[in-house]
Amino acid sequence: MYTDMNIPTTSRITGAEALMRSLEHQGVTTLFGYPGGSIMPVFDALYDHRGTLNHILVRHEQGATHAAQGYARVSGRVGVCLVTSGPGATNTITGIADAMIDSTPLVVIAGQVGTGFLGTDAFQEVDFVGVTQPISKWSYQIRCADDVAWAVARAFYIAGSGRPGPVVLDFSKNAQTEQTDYAPVEVDFIRSYVPVPDTDELVIRQAAELINNARRPLVLVGQGVELGGAQTQLRTFLEKADLPAACTLLGLSALPSEHRLNMGMLGMHGNLAPNVMTNECDVLIAVGMRFDDRVTGKLDSYARQAQIIQFDIDPAEIDKNVKVNHAVLGNCKQTLAAVTALLHPADHREWLAAFAPYRQKEEERVIAPELHPATNPLSMGEVVRAVSDATAGEAILVTDVGQNQMMAARYFRTRHERSIVTSGGLGTMGFGLPAAIGATFGCPDRTVCLFMGDGGFQMNLQELGTIMEQQAPVKMILLNNNYLGNVRQWQAMFFDRRYSFTPMLNPDYLQIAAAYGIPARRVSARGELADAIGQMLASEGAFLLEACVEEEGSVMPMVPPGEAVNHMLLEC
Repeated sequence: MYTDMNIPTTSRITGAEALMRSLEHQGVTTLFGYPGGSIMPVFDALYDHRGTLNHILVRHEQGATHAAQGYARVSGRVGVCLVTSGPGATNTITGIADAMIDSTPLVVIAGQVGTGFLGTDAFQEVDFVGVTQPISKWSYQIRCADDVAWAVARAFYIAGSGRPGPVVLDFSKNAQTEQTDYAPVEVDFIRSYVPVPDTDELVIRQAAELINNARRPLVLVGQGVELGGAQTQLRTFLEKADLPAACTLLGLSALPSEHRLNMGMLGMHGNLAPNVMTNECDVLIAVGMRFDDRVTGKLDSYARQAQIIQFDIDPAEIDKNVKVNHAVLGNCKQTLAAVTALLHPADHREWLAAFAPYRQKEEERVIAPELHPATNPLSMGEVVRAVSDATAGEAILVTDVGQNQMMAARYFRTRHERSIVTSGGLGTMGFGLPAAIGATFGCPDRTVCLFMGDGGFQMNLQELGTIMEQQAPVKMILLNNNYLGNVRQWQAMFFDRRYSFTPMLNPDYLQIAAAYGIPARRVSARGELADAIGQMLASEGAFLLEACVEEEGSVMPMVPPGEAVNHMLLEC
């Protein structure tokens, strides 16, 4: 049967075409990937969907996963990757593991050899399902075209519901080319999978009563607030009961930096006051955070004096690291509102005032010297704060991993939700550059500022090619200290300054940027910094600003490994 345009029509389509239609049915508009032999039928089908599915060609499959993570983190949608089998698939493993521990919704679709070749050690065959099962929410092999629509619908439901995370679809080549009758599939229920557990009303009342009677309450804000879309509910909760709060690294933008109840960042390189007060409060309220070891420090010394309430969507996180008194299960958007309705308006001004001396101490001994150093070299902190001030809290912050990450988290200010993208639990160097690319597609109307070190930059430097091709307007700030700075700091503090393989012999980054057609500028003098930042932000597209900072600077304060969270060093 033919139409007037002589184009054959049929109710049956290939599995590759079924994938395209299934992605469109899920509302996908952007995906990141790299073609290869075992996924070629899918890329051929994608050719006819270029008007609705915008495929971003990265330069390495790891870059595809991190770009999809950046896209997901700022947009709140599921990120999508499309890669081939064998090395193409295994190159995504770091990104999948990163997405799992940081609860990022991701669907990775990988090509696979035909089912007739499975188990024969065929060219570019890897047991990708077996490899990824421990680091994904669900990993499934599509062996026939009839399963495509069902598998895609199920994958997106699992990735984006409950506590989000990565899902892997291993797509055999014969399933891509076989014919199937396509119909859109909806999945909103899976037996034995409970994305949002039931909330116990008694626990809601008990938690509210405990908070109402608290004299020294402290709220710990995690990324679960962002993932649950509970930013408004959080502010109402805090303001009604006059509760001081502190944020984890991934939860930083859940509460505006300048909010009067925001006491700063928790953790190893967090702020002094909230870390000390964790071991002084009488009621500790954890909202959407998992008591990571970088937040708790020495567990047997952590908040022993406090009654602990934990709001979480994942029952597996309850009592995993810290024993709690009341577990409020459910999506915190609903559970926070339920508890807030039972709270009495409160005034904790004396308790809030108790934070002030510690904040002043940190300001005088750490922050002021970092932001206004007397030495000639630029400091990381002053560069971060200068960019933050120039963007007035409106930009999205993306970081790589290391000293650049901690300095950016400490000194960059945000006003809006979903404004920080960083690798938290896995600590993946090389994350920043591709994640920033993804963020520009996830929120094209916002400025994306990427802070990275010279070590992490070189791990995925090839993604400058993606920036060049896509004209992704990433504002890249390279904090270059010619060291693997975070490791060097530990070597200085705990290994008698034996700098074993941490000094870096670096290339000329400006020449590299020029090779990709990206404008760049190097700055080492303090008097040139403001002008250089202005030039970067005024540039319409991408820009690389290399800031030559002091080589042996340290991120302080710091909780030494194995110490109590309130044992913070203010000097290296």
